[in-house]
Amino acid sequence: MNLPLFIAKKIYSSNDTGTKVSRPAIRIATAGVAIGLAVMIITVSVVIGFKHTIRDKVVGFGSHIKIENFLNIQNTDSHPVCIDDSMMKVLTEIDGVARVERYAITQGILKTENDFLGISFKGVGQEYDTTFLHNSLVDGKIPTFSDNKNSGSLLISRITADKLRLNVGSKVFAYFISDNDIRVRKFTITGIYDTGMTQFDNSLCLTDIYTTIRLNKWQTDMCSGAELQVTNFEQLEKTAQCVENVVNRTVDRYGETLTSQTVYEAYPQIFSWLELLDINVWIILALMTCVAGFTMISGLLIIILERTQMIGVMKALGAADSTVRHTFLWFAVFIIGQGLLWGNIIGIGLVVLQIQTGLISLDPATYYVNTAPMEINIPLILLINTATLLISITVLIGPSYLISHIHPAKSMRYE
Repeated sequence: MNLPLFIAKKIYSSNDTGTKVSRPAIRIATAGVAIGLAVMIITVSVVIGFKHTIRDKVVGFGSHIKIENFLNIQNTDSHPVCIDDSMMKVLTEIDGVARVERYAITQGILKTENDFLGISFKGVGQEYDTTFLHNSLVDGKIPTFSDNKNSGSLLISRITADKLRLNVGSKVFAYFISDNDIRVRKFTITGIYDTGMTQFDNSLCLTDIYTTIRLNKWQTDMCSGAELQVTNFEQLEKTAQCVENVVNRTVDRYGETLTSQTVYEAYPQIFSWLELLDINVWIILALMTCVAGFTMISGLLIIILERTQMIGVMKALGAADSTVRHTFLWFAVFIIGQGLLWGNIIGIGLVVLQIQTGLISLDPATYYVNTAPMEINIPLILLINTATLLISITVLIGPSYLISHIHPAKSMRYE
């Protein structure tokens, strides 16, 4: 039998845990571990939720990988490229690519009787994945986009609808100016979406790719580029390298040079902001681990001082310093375990509450979301629990050597 473990169980389960301050000390130590762990779980859940939510929204508006004219990277003008059926087939057959979608962008002005607004018209075809827009739709329906006819349908954001006082079914005129030529098109608002990403909602609406290609006066096989979705986001860099090997520096039939870029390269500001969250997480994890460690050290020292007489008796009966030290370390493990239990209950409980109710709201203009997104990652929570347990025990090894300075003869007279 493990003698230190047996004695530690007896001490922990005994109702007589000290006549003065050991019970409050145990409670404080337990609370320190529980609060520290709960804060760490909530912090990690928030950061993971933020990163995945923002990433999905950015990808929802665009793609994982974008192929466009090399000149578009150097200036804001829209230079077309040739993405015909043969190129679409080549892109689809690249390992790791799940979907290929053509798009064409043109700039225009939406005008009502009382107001007007400059906006980008993104034209897409029937292959466009509307899952993200369906999840963000607040009114109306998603139109059936076409690459061979003009349906006159327009999908706008709630921000645009509020600015121009438009509703589903409203008719609106759009003006397009190019080469000293003004073109006018009449659209019907078929749907209104709200993604919370004001960077996109402020400046983008969707219509048929057929319409935007004609407005740009391009050939039917020309477009602004192609958007690629990958099968596994974790393998994005590998897939992007395969796409780069096939596409980059390729010259199309019109003499335009193609290039590719990932979503990280297309929106570096957003993903740099998300990377800063990782640094904040590590700082919070370190601080909370220190809090848990210091409260445990304080609690253990108090318990050792209160149990000095018991330590003296054990030594008088022949117990080695290591045996007594291991006894109190096992006792600390029980306290830490109880703290971890309550920390998990509190932390996971609050995360689930936020996921179900959206209790904590945020400003979408700053954070791109209406409520604090949270996501439970069981493997990561288990890792945090294990790390907290090991670190807490490790920092207690040093203070436990205080036992070696306790002499049996003096300790049995200690009160």
